[in-house]
Amino acid sequence: MLAKLMSFFLLGLVRVLTGAQARWYGCPPKAEQRIYFANHQSHADLVMIWAALPLELRSITRPIAAKDYWTKTPFKQWITTAVFNAIYVDRARTSDQDPLEPLIEALEHGDSIIIFPEGTRGAAEEPQPFKSGLYSLAEKFPNVVLVPAWIDNIQRVMPKGEVVPVPILCSVTFGAPIQLQPGEERRAFLDRARQAVVALRDV
Repeated sequence: MLAKLMSFFLLGLVRVLTGAQARWYGCPPKAEQRIYFANHQSHADLVMIWAALPLELRSITRPIAAKDYWTKTPFKQWITTAVFNAIYVDRARTSDQDPLEPLIEALEHGDSIIIFPEGTRGAAEEPQPFKSGLYSLAEKFPNVVLVPAWIDNIQRVMPKGEVVPVPILCSVTFGAPIQLQPGEERRAFLDRARQAVVALRDV
């Protein structure tokens, strides 16, 4: 019950601060298994893209959260588990650990996920080169729909290093799905996926 109330509060807060406008170009909001992949410039990205999804999609879609940051305090951990049902990714990688394992488990379970293929937040206008995780997931789950998304302006609401948000209109633009082509090499696919995200900036 408390988690549901917090969910409503966060949705209201995000909508007041940003408008949380969702724009669908190239694909409609649809209850099918998807990997949403987006640019990453703020901790608020996770909340923004989650809030932009319709309720029926939000309930089946799990964002990825950095374990070291989002488990630092009991409150952050509660928010990410009870409210967002997030999947933790351990950035302190060890040689015997596959960082994609929790994402693979979620996809095998039938969940949709939200990932940020840059791996960490960037300060530049354009996304950093995408890391290889998206390619590995696309290869392992060819039937899961890959949907690019551009989160606009959120870095001005709560940029890296800031903790107090300021109200500015923001939007999330969802684009046409892409597919891993037969024989397509890792870097070529990742560059194409990144370009699909960047292209949505000017839609």
